[in-house]
Amino acid sequence: MKRHILLFLLLISFGAMSQEATLMDYANEGPSTVASSHAPYKINVDSSESKPFNDVAPSVIEKGITEKLIAQGNAYYSKMWYAEAARIFDLVLEQHGAEHSMELLSKAGDSHYFSGNLEKANKWYKQLYSRYAEKVPDDVQLRYNETLKGTGRPQITKPANPTTWKGASLTKIKNLSINSPYSDFSPMFHKISDLVFASARDTSFLTTRRYRWNNQPFLDLYVAQKKNDEGELFGPKKFSRKINTKYHEASVAFTPDQKTIYFTRNNYGKKLKRGKEGVNHLKIYRSKWVDNEWTEAEELPLNSENYSTGHPAISPDGKKMYFVSDRPGGYGETDIYVVDILENGELSEPENLGRTVNTDAKEMFPYVTEDALYFSSNRPMGLGGLDVYRSDVSNNIFSVAVNLGEPINSIRDDFSYIIDASGRQGYFASNRKGGKGDDDIYSFVQTENLNAISGEVKDVQTGELLENATVQLLDSEGTLLAEYSSNAVGGYIFPNLSPNTKYTIKTAKQGYFDDSRTTSTKTNEGIVVNPSLKVLNDIIDTEKNMVSLDPEAIHFDFDSFGIRYRAAQELDKLVAVLKQHKNLVIKIESHTDAIGNAAYNKYLSDKRANSTKDYLISKGVDSSQIESAIGYGEERLLNNCSDGQRCAPEKHRLNRRSEFIIVSQ
Repeated sequence: MKRHILLFLLLISFGAMSQEATLMDYANEGPSTVASSHAPYKINVDSSESKPFNDVAPSVIEKGITEKLIAQGNAYYSKMWYAEAARIFDLVLEQHGAEHSMELLSKAGDSHYFSGNLEKANKWYKQLYSRYAEKVPDDVQLRYNETLKGTGRPQITKPANPTTWKGASLTKIKNLSINSPYSDFSPMFHKISDLVFASARDTSFLTTRRYRWNNQPFLDLYVAQKKNDEGELFGPKKFSRKINTKYHEASVAFTPDQKTIYFTRNNYGKKLKRGKEGVNHLKIYRSKWVDNEWTEAEELPLNSENYSTGHPAISPDGKKMYFVSDRPGGYGETDIYVVDILENGELSEPENLGRTVNTDAKEMFPYVTEDALYFSSNRPMGLGGLDVYRSDVSNNIFSVAVNLGEPINSIRDDFSYIIDASGRQGYFASNRKGGKGDDDIYSFVQTENLNAISGEVKDVQTGELLENATVQLLDSEGTLLAEYSSNAVGGYIFPNLSPNTKYTIKTAKQGYFDDSRTTSTKTNEGIVVNPSLKVLNDIIDTEKNMVSLDPEAIHFDFDSFGIRYRAAQELDKLVAVLKQHKNLVIKIESHTDAIGNAAYNKYLSDKRANSTKDYLISKGVDSSQIESAIGYGEERLLNNCSDGQRCAPEKHRLNRRSEFIIVSQ
């Protein structure tokens, strides 16, 4: 969470959800929630520089001034100096024997959560939940679940697996060598081979001011150069003295000509400014490249003293700016908005992107390409923390956003995703395990994904290629993933699938029986599946005046009238025929073998006839299409296996059957 706030600050006012360094996190005098210190995204800043925290002396503990320590911790907590509050609360709970009250445990957990220490946050949340489970507020329980997800532990309420967008390629990610032990996030392309990003790295020779939210240096903008096609960077340095200040700057966007920069900064003049609630919010600023340097930044008119605005993103044509805000009237904690950039540089009224993009949670870090909007959100059902989502856009209409899935997303925070014009290479930030700092920047390269299932749909008897057949792709659990209508030559294709994965291809067409086939993809190569459909009318035997089903399928088990699974599959063919031919009327005749008492066999065959009838009706067949259902016991044997005759079990089984006689068509 603390990271997210950092990012949001600079992303900051909008902070992310978990540990990313968002500008908003920094907004509270520093990082926003999305970066390494993803603290809250609103800035509640003390303009004085942070002083180092001195450990409480043993003599203080000996005096037993628990209440004074708690008061000091509460004071830090109220100012959002979470790193310092966490140290005080730990001291009180671990060494000073304070009562583990609901308020104290909650604040201790929150302090560690907002400053990015999920392990320690989980410790106090676990105690809180074990002692006060019925009283824990929903927002605290949500944070507890986030610590469980982020540390790889089972959650209290396990969310369903998210629907993820598989993308058009296979993705290889890499942690960059330029990452520091602090928060590095919010990368943005600049010029031909530069990348501008936000960082809390300590580059001062002597004294560095620190953001009390997480005891990290304040965020500044840095620039590095691209080293190779895999996106590795080198030579990071401060971006601009005119733009970097003693407070937070982050989350930048450039116009297509690279001559105007938009970025997020704390709201301040000669000193930090606060809104009605004493909170220092984030604002978007703009600077122009004139005479080989950036001009003094000006704030945009859409900013406010009473809510945060940040995370700017410029459309490829330079005519629109997308941004994040917690302004009144939104759908959730922070929403994504858009404004038109007019020819004179003025901006239109902000417009909310709507419910296909925004939710009740946080939406942050927008990035726009020609045909899609990428952003991060901590909405339910994600993989964990902030996840990256994609919403396709056409004619200014945004589709329902889908999760990008692994490896871009993880159980921690993943955000500030950008991708180049080729659609193959880009960057994002994450605080996933194995990184160098709180938030690290990762490069990714996408290679062509050749995993696909394709084929042609044919009539099984004539070989005719069937157009407009419905072909469905299902996963191993039967969940529908995609649907395709076969083209004029019966063709279909499901591209961009996962390698070495089991799928089912289900095919249906009016007038034909359904076809279902299971297959598995390989390693980056195509698989061919050619469904063959059988005409429904083929099971109607006009010469015998019967419905011909597979006799091997519709047998009953010995001394049983239950419908077997294989028999149900065959009866479903009859169901399809009866539903298509409403004038078709049948009668059901069921039989037994000759083993046992004849009277009992008559009773058993009646049960078989009625169970067959009940099955057909349960599948939607009109009862008027079934004239009768009669059992004939052992009266109509198909062979000589009558009483007194020795027969193999297989021959007896042939007599345990149902038959379907056509009465009228």
